[in-house]
Amino acid sequence: MMRRWFGRAIAIATVLAIQAQPAFAYLEFGVTAGGNQVKLKWPQAAVRYLVTNAGVANVSVADFQAAIGRAFGSWEAVPTASITYQFGGLTAAIPGRDDGLTTLGFQNRPDLDRVLAATSFVVDAATGALVESDIFFNSAFPWSVAPGGEANRFDLESIALHEIGHLSGLGHSALGETELRAGGGRLVTAAEAVMFPIAYAVGSIAGRTLKADDIAGISDLYPTGDATSVYGSLSGRVTKDGAPIFGAHVIAFDPVTQTVIGSFTLNAQGQFSIGAIPPGPRILRVEPLDDAEIDSFFDGSRTVDINFRVAFSDRIVIVPRGGDSGEVAINVVAK
Repeated sequence: MMRRWFGRAIAIATVLAIQAQPAFAYLEFGVTAGGNQVKLKWPQAAVRYLVTNAGVANVSVADFQAAIGRAFGSWEAVPTASITYQFGGLTAAIPGRDDGLTTLGFQNRPDLDRVLAATSFVVDAATGALVESDIFFNSAFPWSVAPGGEANRFDLESIALHEIGHLSGLGHSALGETELRAGGGRLVTAAEAVMFPIAYAVGSIAGRTLKADDIAGISDLYPTGDATSVYGSLSGRVTKDGAPIFGAHVIAFDPVTQTVIGSFTLNAQGQFSIGAIPPGPRILRVEPLDDAEIDSFFDGSRTVDINFRVAFSDRIVIVPRGGDSGEVAINVVAK
């Protein structure tokens, strides 16, 4: 067994980022088990979780449990995903212990002054299956569960929604826009995924709603029985001057619904694959990951190519119902 951490940061995710390689899909974690790369996911349909019986200033135990329950409920309500979550009661256990319990609770970690919350994993090294996953929320920050949010406090439900995505096996999405703060760090101006690694500003409740990218990710990990026949997939390859590149950010834009789903090229051949996409036309855009901390998305040992110009597919790509688009080739050029 092995425990790993992945965090939700105020700015960019810090040293707690998981060191596993991404799987061959857009938002999913991958681990090596038995010599093979497999998706990090729960082997059972229902995940049982516990809540630590200790609140913090402005958030009682009952408030905490209710906010956590709403966040779990948002993921469970995705109609094309089969995963469910069961509240197992309150506990004196704390997150981060290898006790076989999936526990969510507060911990006071002022030393982690850029981390609002973090998710840890215990993984079966033989199979790659999740055995346990804990989430701690950093009580060194001010929290709120108010329906409309509160000024100068971080919204617990929004941060929980992001961390539960990690708990379920999803990694970070790069679908977001930020701007530099005058005093340092970055401010989120827009995000098309709850799994974007940078938190909204204090007082905001914008992170309480799943976006198309999140829905595609959880549906691809835990598809319902009919999801594979209803949805389709996109696949392709990105090259630069004819040579494949790793870590290019691929965005699929739906001109009808105006929604976007993101991916990366995730192997030495420059290939990408996006599953659980509603059928229809897509415009593909490829861009470098040059406005974010690369360690928020990839193992620090990987070399990610960011020296190229934005490029688009030369045609509208059709995602078929229950099938794949076929390989879409996109060539980029160096800056």
